[in-house]
Amino acid sequence: MSKTLDGIKQPIADELDRFEAFFQAAMRSHVPLLDKITYYIVQRKGKQVRPMFVFFAAKLCGTINDKSFTVASLVELLHTASLVHDDVVDDANERRGFFSVNALWKNKIAVLVGDYLLSQGLSMALKSNAHTALQIVSNAVKEMSEGELLQIEKARRLDIEESVYFEIIRQKTASLIASACSAGASSTTDDPEIIEKMRLFGEKIGIAFQIRDDLFDFGTDDVGKPLGIDIKEKKMTLPLIYALAHTDKKTRDNIIHIVKRYSHQPEKVAEVIDFVRKSNGLAYSEEVMLRYRTEAFELLHQFPPSDVRDGLEQLVIFVTDRKK
Repeated sequence: MSKTLDGIKQPIADELDRFEAFFQAAMRSHVPLLDKITYYIVQRKGKQVRPMFVFFAAKLCGTINDKSFTVASLVELLHTASLVHDDVVDDANERRGFFSVNALWKNKIAVLVGDYLLSQGLSMALKSNAHTALQIVSNAVKEMSEGELLQIEKARRLDIEESVYFEIIRQKTASLIASACSAGASSTTDDPEIIEKMRLFGEKIGIAFQIRDDLFDFGTDDVGKPLGIDIKEKKMTLPLIYALAHTDKKTRDNIIHIVKRYSHQPEKVAEVIDFVRKSNGLAYSEEVMLRYRTEAFELLHQFPPSDVRDGLEQLVIFVTDRKK
């Protein structure tokens, strides 16, 4: 049975409370405009799932210490920087129901704010001698950029294979969750095997998380009216890739033509959604998502039973069973 997020947090509740102040201090600047913008960002932060992964991983592998707080800040600063930059790239005016930084302060300032957050994270890690974590997270930044560019490159051809899709989401989405888990572990243990085990655990969770996100695009009874945002943006997701691979050439060519030329028309998007639903694409994707989650649990269960291990397992269930 899955718990609420507040219930899941219990084994690391004290650490998360302390982290609030630690992270706010990390965002602070002597430049009034920058301080105003970072305050705006902090007040509108999300569920803090990534810091939770950091602290759970750190506590699972040892005793949480000052370096663990630095690592959690590093991961959150990186994640926040990537979101600020993404909103510029996507020309998005909203983030979690609030105005995005670029909508309020324009693109030039938003890019500079993202740069500041990233450099602040790197500087903090160096000052705390968190060199292993810095290496892990720097690699995640590289992979996220590569994944985004690979997706842009492949978007021109809408007939990508599953293997390319998995490489894109491994780099774009899973690399950051993998870095949160492995960097968190690196703050409390020097054992490379344990750090790698946590990286692999995080990667599998990140892939499952993205597949769950893909499924939202086609709507379910739980979510309500389908959005089709990925289709409008010509993104190839697992349900659509499966559906195209398991139909005849005429239908495949027609669906690809719709996505390429008519993804701005709601009735055409609805046609693609209906095609995917009837093709077994949703059931297949759900099955793949659960397989990755099971593989992650098999890695997690190699650690001794504890309330921390249980909490981390519940967090995984929460992010893969979420309804929005």
